Amino acid sequence: MKESILHYIWQQKLFQPHSLFTTDGEQVEVIDVGKHNTDAGPDFFNSKIKIGETIWAGNVEIHSNSSDWIKHNHHTNNAYNNIILHVVKVADTEVYRADGERIPQLILKYPAHIEDNYNRLITEKKWIPCADKINLVPEIFIQSWKNALLSERLEQKMNAIVLLLNENNQHWEEAFYITLARSFGFGTNSQALEMLAKSLPLNALSKHKNNLFQIEALLFGQAGFINESLNDAYSQQLKKEYDFLKAKFDLQTMNVNLWKLLRLRPDNFPHIRIAQFAALIHSSTKLFSRVIEHPEIEYLTQLFKTEPSEYWKTHYLFGHESDNKSKKLGKESIHSLLINTVIPFLFCYAHQRGDQEMKDKAMQLLEIIPSEKNAIMLKWRNLGMKIESAYDSQAFLQLKKLYCDDKNCLRCRIGHKVLTS
Repeated sequence: MKESILHYIWQQKLFQPHSLFTTDGEQVEVIDVGKHNTDAGPDFFNSKIKIGETIWAGNVEIHSNSSDWIKHNHHTNNAYNNIILHVVKVADTEVYRADGERIPQLILKYPAHIEDNYNRLITEKKWIPCADKINLVPEIFIQSWKNALLSERLEQKMNAIVLLLNENNQHWEEAFYITLARSFGFGTNSQALEMLAKSLPLNALSKHKNNLFQIEALLFGQAGFINESLNDAYSQQLKKEYDFLKAKFDLQTMNVNLWKLLRLRPDNFPHIRIAQFAALIHSSTKLFSRVIEHPEIEYLTQLFKTEPSEYWKTHYLFGHESDNKSKKLGKESIHSLLINTVIPFLFCYAHQRGDQEMKDKAMQLLEIIPSEKNAIMLKWRNLGMKIESAYDSQAFLQLKKLYCDDKNCLRCRIGHKVLTS
């Protein structure tokens, strides 16, 4: 069996406390299981174990079989000389420290259904391992886990923001601009739009922010979409403008092959997203400062309601006319930008300044914004989960991607309920 389930049983104290004896027959009392170590070295640090009449403090090592101690060469490794107890499922040999001293061993006794439930979960082929059990978990318990999942997700996003700030000399506007550009990719072209923003410093755009045509020239030119084969007047003028600005700012054009159009709806073509992004840059000065000053849903929604220039009303691609249609950002797209960029930045900014009021406002935004609409949320709902706001959908997205997909049931509170029931 996998050692991870033994680690879990030990850490959660799911063993039978009155049936613990060493292989020599001495009674064992676990006073403190210790701290789980996920790096190299003993499995649990600073454990406190009473063996017979003696209380020991030190480390605990866990294996499926005693002989694994030798297979892993622990008997020659001085790092394991402070092991006070070897915990196993099967004791098939005696074990010794590198100094030759014999180590007490405990055969771990625990309810059989825990292992049975675990084996069912990790071999399950359903959408999530506990698909047939999750509806039995009390709602109040799931709500508590959602709160923790959302905090975990925001912390991960904060860590990414901190790294970006470090790369940009703590320039919040620049970091916000890069992250916002990534969000404008809406998944398929997120990486390419992030690369575009990193290749085109915000200060270059800022110097021309009052001129939408020049902003479009910089963004479309950097993206690699403007070339000699384009023959309509708008495209030719853009190329001429970009060539001048490229030399002015010493820019390096991206490889156009980085962009993806296959199986995308026309409204989500990168050309349209860049045009919308250009309109947002044009219509707002110090965008992140404005977000901080007015973290209200009505203001933010209005702030991001941008519409591209006239050319894009009749185009999805350069040189190909289409029916006249507004390409204004829709409400769902705006909500996506708020969820993936604005709220994490608000939360991170507030966290670094110890501003609990702003943190609360960021969380309130997630509670106000409706749940994201995607296949993942639909499947959660089909399992009976209540998903009404972005608060819920972000938590369940974290659960699916970081726990269910990798079958990390031993780290999941819902998994714990299923395992122990």
